[in-house]
Amino acid sequence: MSVAMSWIVTPNLEVSNCFGYLETVREGTRLLDSSRLVSGDRIMTYGGKLKKGKLRKWSSSSFNAEFSYSCLGGSELENGSIFPVQSSMVVSADEDMAVTSEQKVYDVVLKQAALVKKPFRSDEELEVKPEMILPGTLSLLSEAYNRCGEVCAEYAKTFYLGTLLMTPERRRAIWAIYVWCRRTDELVDGPNASHITPSALDRWESRLEDLFRGRPFDMLDAALSDTVIKFPVDIQPFKDMIEGMRMDLKKSRYKNFDELYLYCYYVAGTVGLMSVPIMGIAPDSQATTESVYNAALALGLANQLTNILRDVGEDARRGRVYLPQDELAQAGLSDEDIFAGKVTDKWRTFMKKQIKRARMFFDEAEKGVRELSPASRWPVWASLLLYRQILDEIEANDYNNFTKRAYVSKPKKILALPVAYAKALAPAARTGSTLLKT
Repeated sequence: MSVAMSWIVTPNLEVSNCFGYLETVREGTRLLDSSRLVSGDRIMTYGGKLKKGKLRKWSSSSFNAEFSYSCLGGSELENGSIFPVQSSMVVSADEDMAVTSEQKVYDVVLKQAALVKKPFRSDEELEVKPEMILPGTLSLLSEAYNRCGEVCAEYAKTFYLGTLLMTPERRRAIWAIYVWCRRTDELVDGPNASHITPSALDRWESRLEDLFRGRPFDMLDAALSDTVIKFPVDIQPFKDMIEGMRMDLKKSRYKNFDELYLYCYYVAGTVGLMSVPIMGIAPDSQATTESVYNAALALGLANQLTNILRDVGEDARRGRVYLPQDELAQAGLSDEDIFAGKVTDKWRTFMKKQIKRARMFFDEAEKGVRELSPASRWPVWASLLLYRQILDEIEANDYNNFTKRAYVSKPKKILALPVAYAKALAPAARTGSTLLKT
């Protein structure tokens, strides 16, 4: 069977602060097979106030019943949900099922969470395969990591400073991942972007596969190749980031938030999934591995949504609009209004809603940062706090992101560092957390 969109609705059901699982269910709610729905059941929505319809539990493979539903709120955010309730669908039992962006990403999250539970390998257990093309000796491998650190220090100064508190092995690994992500991004956003073709991205993906097999192409690849041997890092988020670059080559409009969500995952949410195995989870954390990954994903999504809101004018001058077309239309706006670059009351109202959504992703991300290994928290807190301040600056500019670029001043960045450090020292949540294990 097929599904046009994938929000599921049930009679008399409310979900509050839900990130993938039901937290509260009113008495009397039943599935189509007459079995009882209980708190903790996975459903195909991430929260919001729901109404009339029929419901069954979510399955990653298929639904076994026919149903239809409607949702409250359009693209609005309601009742503490971090995701918008925005669509409706009719499901036919004799057709294949199509999945939403959230489900696609959630499947990747589950896989990454399972991998990180495997024990890390130590340096003593590291065995370089004979066919691995290292740039000479182990001293040159160390040089490769140092070069990654230099790149990180040049382009992400605040984040780099935070990584210095991490253990040497984790610090080097994060540098290697940062450099690969930067090189990938520059394929479509760098000085040679106009010459990049889909086939070039195909070659970059083949090169990625080689380095995961222990056959790096150059010194910087060697650092990442060494990293993925030592840590339980999976190739899928890396391949997904490349897929995001492919989207940039062929797509300049996003008809709804579901499409934009997938793009944001590809180009930024993937970074969170790559990083959790390196950052590590605090030994005393009672959070599930999956919930920490969900929070890491939320931070990447929040950062990318913030980038999009900051760069509206810059992207428009390149003929790109990274805003949900249906939400623009609902606000009485169009691409022509964006290209005109005029701040109106309609634009302010639209921007307030977009900023609210980005902040809700930041709020969800905070829950996971607290669960990371203490030595890894500072750079993540610093990134979160500074990026969230960009939203404040957009507001301070009276929502003029057409001709004014919102940025955090150097004094504010300096002030944010001790705040981030203090937050990094706070212990992982023990009780009352929505991330706690069941």
